[in-house]
Amino acid sequence: MVKRNLATSELPVHLSLLLPFVLSLLLSLSAPAAPSAAPVDLAAVDEETMRHFQTLVRMDTSDPPGNEVPAVEYLQRILQAEGIETKIFALDPRRPNLVARLRGNGSKRPLLIMGHTDTVNIDPKKWKHGPFSATREGGYVYGRGTIDDKDNVTVSLMTMLLLKRAKVPLDRDVIFLAEAGEEGNVQFGIEFMVREHFAEIDAEFCLAEGGSVVRTGGKIQYASIQTTEKIPNRIRLVANGVAGHGSVPLRSNAVVHLAKAIAKIADWQPPMRLNETTRAFFERLATISPPEEAARYRTILAGDETGTVQEYFAEHAPRFNSTLRTSISPNMISGGYRVNVIPSEVEATLDIRSLPDEDMVRFLDQLRKIIDDPAIEVVHASGHSRPGAAPSRLRTEAFEMLEAAVRRHYQTLTLPTMSTGATDMAYLRARGIDCFGIGPMIDSEDGPKGFGAHSDQERILEEGLFAFTRFNYDVVLSLAASKP
Repeated sequence: MVKRNLATSELPVHLSLLLPFVLSLLLSLSAPAAPSAAPVDLAAVDEETMRHFQTLVRMDTSDPPGNEVPAVEYLQRILQAEGIETKIFALDPRRPNLVARLRGNGSKRPLLIMGHTDTVNIDPKKWKHGPFSATREGGYVYGRGTIDDKDNVTVSLMTMLLLKRAKVPLDRDVIFLAEAGEEGNVQFGIEFMVREHFAEIDAEFCLAEGGSVVRTGGKIQYASIQTTEKIPNRIRLVANGVAGHGSVPLRSNAVVHLAKAIAKIADWQPPMRLNETTRAFFERLATISPPEEAARYRTILAGDETGTVQEYFAEHAPRFNSTLRTSISPNMISGGYRVNVIPSEVEATLDIRSLPDEDMVRFLDQLRKIIDDPAIEVVHASGHSRPGAAPSRLRTEAFEMLEAAVRRHYQTLTLPTMSTGATDMAYLRARGIDCFGIGPMIDSEDGPKGFGAHSDQERILEEGLFAFTRFNYDVVLSLAASKP
């Protein structure tokens, strides 16, 4: 049981916040706060965290249509009340981005902490609890955005407030970006900020969404920290043929040509390729896995010349299979308008998630060779795709501090991961910022049960939110606080 109302006459206030979790570490790292600083009540910190969190979850910032104004106005009001510098940047007045800054002495480059205020939209008929109710029940908080991404927004807000109140001397600026448009409209958020206002968010390191502390059966298994991600590409296959009457089948039938092309793609396995992140992922995963699973991971690390393990992953662990290679998923088919008319044109849309260093021009040329059909056109569709960038480096101060904090707070192993999905960190990595995706404790059973991100019963563990606040504060303190 955590002791609250801590007596802190001999300790700076920013140390007392984390007792008893990281006392021994922070005693060696932290510079003294002002002697008159008041003690911190952890129960009060948890209460404030929950209050801000519920307030933000209760705001409908669904994207589409996109309206982050209420969340940004709330964040700005809270930050300014504490004397924290804030600025608003907006390409569209309904889609603002907030930047808050605590200034350091400049001896190190800034640290950026980031969360997005928009959420995916909802079907209200499918929710047991109101999607914007922030209902607390059974140790969970329910609502849209509870783990994507108003948890990171709230934890970043709390970190800024606690640093300011504790008057922590900083070697580097700490910047908080509450961004718009992450859920599919990056032109209003990170793309706009990087293109037009990069100097406001330029940093050595960034902490954002993309990781988690995974619990199974109530027991923590590992912590994942996202250090790179695959790049989404939307590809159209357009099949052209001769239109005609359905009673007279034609060899040029566009539907048939498209079907054969999709079948060839489905049978093609792009080559496996590991990078620093995925190699470390499988190496570390092997150390905590049962013998049979560990043997598979080591076979992958050795190259899996027979392809047996890759095929096993494709059948039984598709996320691992996607981690190994640029992946292709045919997800949409359209064409035809009458049952008795052979259409002259039909198309399919492929969701291709490329490895960060994939040469897409060369890859699409290879795809055309696999299809080998002049009736099929392969088109790289327009849209907002993340830029490719090298994985964030593991041998950095930031990753080392994250690993150490994981051990202190969760007593578990850290797995660097490559996300098969997409985050806005890709834009920052492309500009040379080492970015690390972190997140709260989650139950591995939640996703399959429909309680995960983007689900109709999205939820977060209350204790996970509180622990994430302490973890985030600890990491920022370790990276940014001046040392004696």
